[in-house]
Amino acid sequence: MKDLWKLYRVFFSIGICTFGGGYAMLSLLQRVIVEKYHWASEEELMDYYAIGQCTPGIIALNTSTFIGYKYKKLPGAIVATLGFLSPSLIIIVLIAAFLQNYASFPLVKHAFAGVRICVCALILDAVLKLGKKSITDKIGIAIFLIIGALAVFTNVSTIALVVVSGIAGYVIYYVRGRKQA
Repeated sequence: MKDLWKLYRVFFSIGICTFGGGYAMLSLLQRVIVEKYHWASEEELMDYYAIGQCTPGIIALNTSTFIGYKYKKLPGAIVATLGFLSPSLIIIVLIAAFLQNYASFPLVKHAFAGVRICVCALILDAVLKLGKKSITDKIGIAIFLIIGALAVFTNVSTIALVVVSGIAGYVIYYVRGRKQA
């Protein structure tokens, strides 16, 4: 029970600090889940994140559920999910009650502009950290550049891009491994 309470508190604190969605949360997850508590490795976190991207729902929530499940099975998945959701529910209720009356105030508009800039910086930080760990050879660079170009310059579904890059990585590394064996 003590471990589940800790899991709830950790994901509550992550949920309350996550502005801008799942991408902005990645850097925080890496520091807290991987470095501080060792509930998942960096590779596992990236896998959970990729699966969370491909499955229906919110990436950050799916990732929290996967980590909770790895740490404490079904009770951990439920507790991590509730921990991550709780701050959002509380904040949304408060915002819904008050924002409509204050959204036009310059102070509120400027505050949201600052938060959006911060979210961009957090996403960039997560991308750079993941890139250093994930793109480790020429094949990785090629997959990254091709998928990046498709993501930026076409309307191809992100799910399709994740699936195609997964298949490409598997096929290329499998073939390369077979040649070396």
